Amino acid sequence: MLGSLAAVAPRHSAEMETPGGGAALSVGLSAVIVAATVDEPRVLTIRLHDGDVTSDALPSGPLEAEHRTLEVGLRAWVERQTSQHLGYAEQLYTFGDRDRVGIDADAALPALVVAYVALVREARPAGSAEAEWHGWYRYFPWEDWRHGRPAAFDEIEARLAGWARGAGSDGERRLRIERVNLAFGLHGAAWNEELVLDRYELLYEAGLVAEAVRATGRSGETDHVTGTAMALDHRRILATAIGRLRGKIKYRPVVFELMPPAFTLLQLQRIVEALAGVRLHKQNFRRLVEQQGLVEETGEISAATGGRPARLVRFRREVLLERPTPGLRLRARRLV
Repeated sequence: MLGSLAAVAPRHSAEMETPGGGAALSVGLSAVIVAATVDEPRVLTIRLHDGDVTSDALPSGPLEAEHRTLEVGLRAWVERQTSQHLGYAEQLYTFGDRDRVGIDADAALPALVVAYVALVREARPAGSAEAEWHGWYRYFPWEDWRHGRPAAFDEIEARLAGWARGAGSDGERRLRIERVNLAFGLHGAAWNEELVLDRYELLYEAGLVAEAVRATGRSGETDHVTGTAMALDHRRILATAIGRLRGKIKYRPVVFELMPPAFTLLQLQRIVEALAGVRLHKQNFRRLVEQQGLVEETGEISAATGGRPARLVRFRREVLLERPTPGLRLRARRLV
């Protein structure tokens, strides 16, 4: 899918027959490849061109006959499109919306897309002119609460309130208000950092993201307040991956797949905060890491912290054998 929809469904893609002998369903593969600096989680995208329109897209392609497994096919497409060699990767979700369409509505797109999430230790150069790293809050500016209430949040809240008031009945109006409050943590509801997909889907339903306008042709407010659009349904896939990662770091040590071999506890905390989009209590975080036995000292120190030299630690892999669910049971605090 380098710069064109043509690679999404070439002639030799693997297909499944539908019950009753109808048209075959093609199977696509998409990769959410995540890296993180101390301050910014990033996702690897490719540029998708349609005439004068260029959109960010996830590395993707069809399952082809020569691919022995889904994961083999995924890795092949990622290497072909971005020159990246994946390490840790796991299956995320299978997307099968009937209205999956691209920029070109006549393009033959896969009916089912199996998405994976992959974690890499550093945002290496993409290796292709069509591939580049972007901070994931470029697509979800309302999700980053590390520095207080996001600049986009007030406008989003006002637009969602207008959408709720526009319901056709009192019952539907109350339901919309309840859904908005629960998803966005408003009017006494708690903010749940894992509900990334729920928030995106509400904005889509309200016609406040560009993908909704593109799919339905209806009018809507879709400026920078609601983030940068992505091609096809790729922002929905990315939202699913972010929510999954935010949940998983609480019970599995996957965050260490993003860390260098040696790091400070402050670096670890900042990357966890970047992923979760919220600040953590420093002493509580360190106490939790130590109690869980997640790291061990290297015996070295780092002077690159901007302050006092800090001890360098590394992930203690023995913890995977000691407990079934070692992770960071976070107590986040949202800055309002």
